[in-house]
Amino acid sequence: MEQTVLADPESYLEFVDEISSWFSVPAAEVDRKLSGERARLIASVELINDRAAAGDRTAFYYQQLLLARIYGMVTTIPHGRNAEGSVVLHEVTRLLEDATLAAENRFIEPGTVEAAPKEGKAFLSWIKGLARSHRVFKHPYYTEFINQHAQADDLRTYVIQESLVDGRFDDLLAMMQIGTDGPSKLEIASNFWDEMGNGKAEEVHTHLFNKIYEVFDITADEMESAMTASDLLAGNLALLLCRYRSLYPEAVGFLGMTEWLVPDRFTNVIRAWERLGLPDVGITYHRLHVTIDSVHAAGWFHNIVLPSATSDHMRHGIARGTLWRLNSSARHLDERLEQARAKNSSDTDRKV
Repeated sequence: MEQTVLADPESYLEFVDEISSWFSVPAAEVDRKLSGERARLIASVELINDRAAAGDRTAFYYQQLLLARIYGMVTTIPHGRNAEGSVVLHEVTRLLEDATLAAENRFIEPGTVEAAPKEGKAFLSWIKGLARSHRVFKHPYYTEFINQHAQADDLRTYVIQESLVDGRFDDLLAMMQIGTDGPSKLEIASNFWDEMGNGKAEEVHTHLFNKIYEVFDITADEMESAMTASDLLAGNLALLLCRYRSLYPEAVGFLGMTEWLVPDRFTNVIRAWERLGLPDVGITYHRLHVTIDSVHAAGWFHNIVLPSATSDHMRHGIARGTLWRLNSSARHLDERLEQARAKNSSDTDRKV
């Protein structure tokens, strides 16, 4: 494929739609049909990756959209045969994943990961210190905008943006626990069982999260179109790390930091919800997680991080995952805050 083929947003979308159209085709058939197209497809994905790495926001969006669609295909029970297992599709996926992680590594200050202490408790304190000193800790998007200024439509947008992590946290845990043992497996299992409502269908956390959709009348059809590149990246990173055993230490850091940040963030969401007098059924999920995630964050650090931090390989991976979460979340919240302020300024101008 010539580079000029991917010259504008429409051509990016056409390419993403082309690959997406294979998802319902059996893997062997996909590979047979595309045997002569591999060079074109790979060149196109590499071009999108290169442009995204160079700061092209449009390329970044379509890079993450394609990866999110692929992940949607491989994490959904199909109604028939699908393209899961396709060699060509796997190569496309790996190119997107490698580019995504390479981009995140560029945001890590050189030498930071290597500075991780070797002793377990010192390492754990160091990890927490990274978070407390990071600009994402108590980010003004939550502490100021959500808490004090957000309106119902702002919370509606927030819920959609959070759905790719909060809406499937149980699946992330299920994937992550494969191959673990001892206290780590038990901690993940305990966390998963809480996500399952401790065996009560009406208290399963994904069910409770979906209640928020009902409050705001959010439909499945509008979910993808409402996502920004940073929204897609948040979900893609979480699934990527939990999917591969070689990235287990990074998943430990990424999900552990996700849980540690949740109680403070969700407290601000609850305050906004109550300030606006929205239906109580829609905030049950967040109220539960303020308490539960405080417990699970402590358990995660002591039963997963500490037993795992036994080698430079594991410690450096946990540190990378932690920084990937902190850095990507900071950029994400910066973007959200900028958009929220721009929207509120526009609304004020219209009223005047």
